[in-house]
Amino acid sequence: MQAQMARRRFTLAVLALVLAAVTSGRAQTVDITGDWAFSVETGMGSGSPAITFKQDGEKLTGTYSGQLGDTTFTGSVKGTAVEFSFTTEAQGQSIDVVYKGTVDGKTMKGAVAMAGGQLSGTFSGTKK
Repeated sequence: MQAQMARRRFTLAVLALVLAAVTSGRAQTVDITGDWAFSVETGMGSGSPAITFKQDGEKLTGTYSGQLGDTTFTGSVKGTAVEFSFTTEAQGQSIDVVYKGTVDGKTMKGAVAMAGGQLSGTFSGTKK
């Protein structure tokens, strides 16, 4: 009888842990698809690019339109972590741009690095 009770308690404990893990995973799922207004601050100044995201699971694609021109990008969303990058041209030189941040509902914030980290700054975004 005691062994049976112990097994039941063990089974209930395992089920509670599985349920907590599943519920926690759902709480961290975000969908950033749509139009966003960004504010970017770097050592060279500030900008307000418009960014459109399309999310398919963890895969991210979209368009950037701002001081660095109009271009497409690719990236990923894992939990609340967002990362996307693109290559553009400025004054005849190719520049890699990488955004890394976190999303919380309809807001996003993080860091931006350009030209291999030679220029960096911060960004925040709001979903329209």
